[in-house]
Amino acid sequence: MPIQPVLDLDRALAVQSPDDFPTPALTLQLMPGELALVEARSASAAAWVADLCSGLVPLSDGTARFLGHTWAAMPHDYAAALRGRIGRVFANGAWVGFVDAATNILLPQLHHSRETRDDLREQATRLACGFGLPGLPLEHPGDLAPIDLARAACVRAFLGDPALLLLESPLQGQFEELLTPLLDALADARQRGAAAIWLTRSDLVWSDHAVSANHRLRLRERGLVPARAST
Repeated sequence: MPIQPVLDLDRALAVQSPDDFPTPALTLQLMPGELALVEARSASAAAWVADLCSGLVPLSDGTARFLGHTWAAMPHDYAAALRGRIGRVFANGAWVGFVDAATNILLPQLHHSRETRDDLREQATRLACGFGLPGLPLEHPGDLAPIDLARAACVRAFLGDPALLLLESPLQGQFEELLTPLLDALADARQRGAAAIWLTRSDLVWSDHAVSANHRLRLRERGLVPARAST
C-alpha cells in the first residue's frame, strides 16, 4: 500500500482570513518525516495556518486532508478525536490559567489517549528534562518565567507521539537556548514518522541550516511560496 501524506492541502481556500492578511489558497503536501519551515509575518497569520491544517477553518474551495481524511467530510466528534494526533505550540499560549502547567501539559492526552496518567506523566517528565526543565512544572502558567513557559509549550506539543506537529514560533523570537533541544525533539519525532510545520518570524531560525527542512516556504498573498522564488 502506498504511503499516504500526513497532511495534504490542495488549493485550500478559507472562508475567513486573519485580520491582517488577505485570504490565500494553500497547497502543501507533507509526507511522514517531512518538515516545512514557513515564514509567517504575524502571529495571527501563523495561527490561521495552523487552524486550517487542523480542520478548524471552514473552506470555500479546495480540500484539506489529514491522515487521508478530509476534514470537511468528517463528523464533528471524529474530527475532534483525530485532532488528538496533532501536537501544537500555540503562538498565544492557549493556557488554562486556573490549573498548574503540569495539568495543562497532560490534559490534551488525558482526553485523547488511552495511556494511563502515570505513563503520560513519565513521558512528559522525560520531555520536560530534555527541554531544560527540572521536571513537570507545578506552577500556574502565569507564574512561570517566559523561557520556562516556552519549554512547557514544547513538552505539551510533543507529548503523545503526534503524527503532525504545528509549531507557531516556538522560540518566541528570543529563546536561542531552546533551539537545540527543540531540534533534537523534532528529529526524534520525524524519525518516528511525524510531519511538522514550523511557522516563524525569526531570522535566527530562518537562516539556521541546522533546521533541516524539506520545504522552505513564505506565506504570502499568493499562498505558500517557495523561498527561492521572488516574493
